[in-house]
Formats: sequence, C-alpha cells, structure tokens
Amino acid sequence: MRSGPHNALTDVPGLRVGHAALDRPGAMSGTTVVLAPLGGAVGGVDVRGSAPGTRETDLLDPGAFVPRLHAIVLTGGSAYGLAAAGGVVARLEAAGVGFDVPGGVVPIVPGAVLFDLGRGGDFSARPDADVGAEAYDAATDGPVAQGCVGAGTGAVVGGLKGGVGTASVVLDGGAVVAALVVANAVGSALDPATGVPLGVRMGLDGEFPEITIGDDTRAALRAAPRLPTPGTATTLAVVATDITLDKSGCRRLATMGHDGLARTVSPVHTIMDGDVIFGLSTAARPAPEPPGLFALQAAAADVVSRAMAHAVLAAETAGTWRSYREIAGLR
Repeated sequence: MRSGPHNALTDVPGLRVGHAALDRPGAMSGTTVVLAPLGGAVGGVDVRGSAPGTRETDLLDPGAFVPRLHAIVLTGGSAYGLAAAGGVVARLEAAGVGFDVPGGVVPIVPGAVLFDLGRGGDFSARPDADVGAEAYDAATDGPVAQGCVGAGTGAVVGGLKGGVGTASVVLDGGAVVAALVVANAVGSALDPATGVPLGVRMGLDGEFPEITIGDDTRAALRAAPRLPTPGTATTLAVVATDITLDKSGCRRLATMGHDGLARTVSPVHTIMDGDVIFGLSTAARPAPEPPGLFALQAAAADVVSRAMAHAVLAAETAGTWRSYREIAGLR
C-alpha cells in the first residue's frame, strides 16, 4: 500500500482544498472548503454525533432529486459558522457552477460546523461569508496544510490542541481513497497505555515518526482538561474516491469513515459531539465489483484513522490549548 503524491484529499483527481481563518485579536476559528471537479461530485453523509450543525445534508439522501454537489464546507463557529457557506455559494455562482435552473444556477454546497466559540477569547469571532469566500479563493489541488488551519484553527481534541489532518491511499489498479479530518472531539485520540496517537498504528511504512512516551509525559497528557459541556466538540471529515459510486455508496463510504474515527477517538459520537462525515465520488473510474468495493470501504476507514493521527501530530500550541507535539517533546 502507498499513499498518493500529497498523502492528502487532493490526491483524488479533481478535488481542491482551501483554508481560511479569522485574523483579529481574540479570534480562533476558520473554514475549510472542499471543491468538487467541474460538473460536481456524487455525495453522501453519515451523521453520528448527538449535537450536529449541518447545511443541505438532506439533499445527499439517495431519494433526493439533486444528483451532484459542488463543494463541501467544514467550518468553526458552531451554528453561526454556517454563514461561511454563503461566500462559497456566491463564488460558485459567479463562476457559473451549480445546478441548472431557469435563469441561472444554484450551487449545491452541503456543510457542517464544529464548536470553537470563545476559544480565542472572543465569543463573537466566528466565520462568515467573507471567510468562506477566502477559503474558496485559496483552494488548490496541491499539498494540503495541516494542523491549526481552516476549520481546525480553534479545534481541540481530548483537551489538547486539535486541527486538520489528511491522508490518502492508492488501491490496486490505481484508484484513490483519501480523507480530510478536522479533529475536535471531547474524547481522547491517544492510546492510554502508551500515550501515542491511536491512528499511528494504521500508518503506512514510514508515514509516522517513532514515538516513545515516558511516564511523566503520559501523566501530563492525561492531565489535559476535557470539555464537559454537551455540544462543545464535533469532529468533521470528508472521505473521497475517484471510483464511481451512487449516493448510497457515498453514504456507505462515510459510514466506513466513522469506523476509522471510532478506532482513533475514545469515546466518540457522544452527546458532547456532533460528528459528521461526508462521502464523495468524483466518478472518474468505473464502478467496482464486490471485491473492489470491499477494498474501497476498508480503505475509507483506514485513511480517516491516519488523517486523525496527522491532525493530532500537526497541531501546535495556541492560546491556552497545549499541543501533543509540545507535551511529547516532538520536533
């Protein structure tokens, strides 16, 4: 098994990712946008958390009429942050991208939010349409920045600084499966016995550094404060492939992504969290036979696990939130 050239969601041909963050005193929040290829992508969603904040996810139901989406917005700001999608919609409309209707187009932009209100000190600092448009403008098909960027700017996981992580894998035959995760969970992403991020064990050869944690460091990691209030967490993710899937297949891809999340966060899908995973198919490759579909779904769980580990390892201390890197003494 090997990763794609960027080990990122953008290894799925046609996908672009952009980040933007608020830049003012007291702000610690931002937005990440995943742009579909021209013509859109097939999408599905699986919502497992008890406190989700979402936009247009009903359109991804297999029984819904609209066949393709044009972007996905992952954003901080809790329910207020849904406004960021408006900036992405405006940019897509200006580019003539959307579902054709008499007189113009309607961009289909599902989204989901995480809670980061007040983590930089200013409760009113949350993404709006301008931040969404900025993330759209920043989108590229190249390497994806990880850690405290975009929607991960104010993320916290298990009391440590969270953020964005991404990973990919190339299957036999050349198809790609990739994930982007915004780690913002009330549960811990660490193995309690070793202090190592749980997702590291799913890594490809040479993907993660060798990590050895001493007793004192494990104690410091366990002492990280948790988030005790319901609705103040939420991990978001996108799992994508270039294999042709219908909406049901994309939803199953998202469901398998939740299996990867469950391997790397404990507890997960709690009343504190609003965990949401989107599944995407660019449909550039033929639909798989059952063995290929099995391999695809298994890989979806693995890339989410690896992306979660990258999110934990890439995050840096910000404000009062200490990072795993700092406590573990990683360089």
